[in-house]
Amino acid sequence: MNRAGAPPRESRRCGVWTRRRWLAAAIAAGVASGAGASSAAQPLVEVWKSPSCGCCGDWIQHLKASGFQVKVNDVATAVPVRARMGVADRYGSCHTAVVGGYALEGHVPAREIRRLLRDKPAAVGLAVPGMPIGSPGMDGPVYKGRRDPYDVLLLDRSGGAKVYAQYR
Repeated sequence: MNRAGAPPRESRRCGVWTRRRWLAAAIAAGVASGAGASSAAQPLVEVWKSPSCGCCGDWIQHLKASGFQVKVNDVATAVPVRARMGVADRYGSCHTAVVGGYALEGHVPAREIRRLLRDKPAAVGLAVPGMPIGSPGMDGPVYKGRRDPYDVLLLDRSGGAKVYAQYR
C-alpha cells in the first residue's frame, strides 16, 4: 500500500489489464455467437401438415428461403390445430402454422407474414383458403408458370375476414 492507501501501481495495472482482458473476452464471445444469434432472432413458424404433402414442403422451403426458422409436425390432419387457433373451417387449406401467436392457414406468402408480425393487428391470423395455383408452394414447375389470382385474408376473432393482400 502507498501513502494514500491505494494498492501499489503494479496491482492497479494488473487489475486494469484484467478488466480490459475480461471486456475483450466478452466482446469476442458476443461476436463469436453473433452468427448463431442472428438465426435465433429469426421468427419461428411451427407447421402442422401431412407427411406426404409436397406443396406443404414447397411452402416450407419458401419460408426458409425468406429467413424464417421452421419446425414441422407431420400429422394426419391439421384440423385440431386450426380449431385451437380459432380458424374457421371455411378458411382451411392443406396445412396450418403458428408464428408469433398468429395462425397461418394455407399458402401465405412470407411477405405478408412479415407484415403481420410487424403490424401486430388484433387478429387470429392470415389465411389463403384452398390451394391457389401460383401461391408459394403451389408455384412449382408442374404448374408451368400458371398463376391464379388469390387473396390473403386477415382473420378476425369473430370468425370473419377481410382482404389483407391481393395477388393478381
